[in-house]
Amino acid sequence: MSDCRLYLISPPRPSAANFLGPLKEALGGGDVASFQLRLKDVSDDEIRRAADILRPVVQAAGAAFILNDRPDLAAELGCDGVHVGQEDAPYAEARRLMGKDRIVGVTCHDSRHLGMEAAEVGADYVAFGAFFPTNTKDPKTKADIELLRWWAEMMVVPCVAIGGITVANAPALVEAGADFLAVSAGVWDHPEGPEAAVRAFNALF
Repeated sequence: MSDCRLYLISPPRPSAANFLGPLKEALGGGDVASFQLRLKDVSDDEIRRAADILRPVVQAAGAAFILNDRPDLAAELGCDGVHVGQEDAPYAEARRLMGKDRIVGVTCHDSRHLGMEAAEVGADYVAFGAFFPTNTKDPKTKADIELLRWWAEMMVVPCVAIGGITVANAPALVEAGADFLAVSAGVWDHPEGPEAAVRAFNALF
């Protein structure tokens, strides 16, 4: 039994109203630690609308609602946390906006150095990837599973593995010591549906 948990990421460009059904299905499949709303190239108002529709459902299921990129909106909209990339708001600004009690996670690509820097300043988790090919977004780096093993042995800050993760290829990441698996298409495009996918991941953990 591992301590690994599932970190859901929204599909690219979901329409919040149409996505509510699949999201509820996924959350009905068992333990989900968190859900990240990732909306690129949309207006602030679209992000606000989507968050207002989806956040109550996620929080009611006991999962943390994380907004990608935008600590200003995450703070305004009552999100549980924010996830920032290396090109997004700096960690210090995200932490200032979110306060000390909410989650701030940081993308660290395939870099031990970036991971250690983020852990040092107080990030709640670091995300490494991409571990496998993915169509969800264009990954900037390819990470090696050894990185997870090293991190698990050396550091206490939790790490999230991301990038092309499916039920089939997840066991190696769990075994290497990932604390969370960030999954998008591996859940939303699962042949038996999102609920079956979440059940399968939880069975694996």
